[in-house]
Amino acid sequence: MTTEETITAPEYIFEASDKPSLPLHPVPLVHATDDTVKGYGCLVDNPNDIDIEIVQWPAQGWRSVDPGTGDEAGWVEGIFTGEWRGDVLFGTNEAVSGHYVLGWSVDPQSARSDYATAPREHVLLWHMNYHPDGGQLFFPQTNAPFVVPLALPGDDLTADRVVAFWCDGSRGLYIHPNVWHEGIFPATDSQCFLDRQGRVHARVSCDVGAEFGVYLACPLQPAQ
Repeated sequence: MTTEETITAPEYIFEASDKPSLPLHPVPLVHATDDTVKGYGCLVDNPNDIDIEIVQWPAQGWRSVDPGTGDEAGWVEGIFTGEWRGDVLFGTNEAVSGHYVLGWSVDPQSARSDYATAPREHVLLWHMNYHPDGGQLFFPQTNAPFVVPLALPGDDLTADRVVAFWCDGSRGLYIHPNVWHEGIFPATDSQCFLDRQGRVHARVSCDVGAEFGVYLACPLQPAQ
C-alpha cells in the first residue's frame, strides 16, 4: 500500500460469512510469565499497582511540545467482555464503547453464531491493532484462563511476529503503548475483564486477512 492510497477504518461488526476462506497461519502459544511477557508488557497482581502509560502528543515540527502538556487526557475504565456465540467470538469494550467480531473457531464461510459446529480449539484472527497514545490493562474478573495475541511495535507487522500468550487467569496483563494486540480470547464461553486504557484511544489497525492473505490461528489451550 502506498501513502497515496486511501486507508479506511475496518468494520468491526459483520457476519462471519462476509469474510473469505483463507489459509491458516499457526501462531505459537506461550505461557505468560514475568519473563516471557517482557517487552510486550507485564503481569499484574492488583490493577491499582500499575500506572497506565500515557504517551505525550508528538511535536509537529522542530518546536517541542511544552513540558506537562499533551499527555493530560489520562485513562478510561470499563468492562471488556469476550463472549463466544457458537463459532464466533464477540468483544465488547465499555471503556471506549466498542463492539467487535474478534474471530471465529472454524472457517468463516461455515461459522455459525447460533450454535458451535465444532470444538473450539483456536481463534482464527482477522485483525490486530495498537494504541500509540497509551498502554492498556486487562484484569480478569474471574479466575479462568484466557489468550492474548501480541506483537512487538513496528508498523511492518508480519504474521510470524505474532505470539499468543496463555494466561491462567490468576493475574492481569498490562500491554505497553504501540504493542500490537487484539481483544481477549476467553478459553471458556465468556469472560469479563477490567479494562483501563488511554482516553484518547488512538488506534492503528492491520486487517490481517486482507494484507497477508491468511488468518492467524491462535490456540486456546496449551498442548497436552
